[in-house]
Amino acid sequence: MKKTKGTPEEKELKERLTPSEYHVLRQKGTEAPFTGVYYANKKKGVYACKACGAVLFESDKKYDSGSGWPSFFDVAKDAVETRPDMSHGMVRTEVVCKKCGSHLGHLFDDGPKPTGKRYCINSVSLDFEEAAADTGPTRKAAFAAGCFWGVEETFRTIKGVVNTTVGYMGGKTKNPTYEQVCSHTTGHAETVLVEYDPGVISYRRLLAVFWKMHDPTTLNRQGPDVGSQYRSAVFYFDEEQKNEAVESMKEARKNHSRTIVTEIAPAPDFYPAEDYHQHYYQKRGIKGCAV
Repeated sequence: MKKTKGTPEEKELKERLTPSEYHVLRQKGTEAPFTGVYYANKKKGVYACKACGAVLFESDKKYDSGSGWPSFFDVAKDAVETRPDMSHGMVRTEVVCKKCGSHLGHLFDDGPKPTGKRYCINSVSLDFEEAAADTGPTRKAAFAAGCFWGVEETFRTIKGVVNTTVGYMGGKTKNPTYEQVCSHTTGHAETVLVEYDPGVISYRRLLAVFWKMHDPTTLNRQGPDVGSQYRSAVFYFDEEQKNEAVESMKEARKNHSRTIVTEIAPAPDFYPAEDYHQHYYQKRGIKGCAV
């Protein structure tokens, strides 16, 4: 499987996921019917990949198929891929997460209109984020998790994110250039400024995506990218965000055997990066950089 930036490492997944989650997601297992936590869930919200955090399904596309597994008649845009599955003496269509390749379930042609499809999905392959109450205007969040190209692409495609801008935060140089930041003399981190609608997605959900999209235990490094500009950081804009970031980091620690080194700090001045860095993957029609 070709690995892209933002795709979790297999070792990290094995440490973070429970045995049953790993068996389904990475070893193509199946949970018993009527045992999953989401098969009867009727709350409004979104369902994301348990392995990588990519949003896969929306609650308004979920229905009761009577099968005992969460069933959906449609998926989020560009969220999944299908593959032939001829295991167990049957011919079926496997459904996998497009971002990380994890097994989700199977696709059948006996669903309701308008698609006629039934995405039969294992609960343990999903995380559910209940829709937040509408609180009015959009809000800002800022995250550093390695190369900002991939980080921006991940946040950009999340429902409820209104706008994303890549840039630099946390350094001493005003209006730095990319070359200056790469010289390791400015102290800045490659950062994504996220504008989001709290009526659609919560800050806590954004934090959950942040922890899953990178390795927060590596100091000044993400994969082959080395330097303080690639450090892990959450820059908060108010005390509420600070408290949520601290609490979510405590939860994230349960999923890592090594110490989390993520910086949680007040949001300093944000300097937008050069135009050619903005929406880099989208402009080029790519999903990630092969490692």
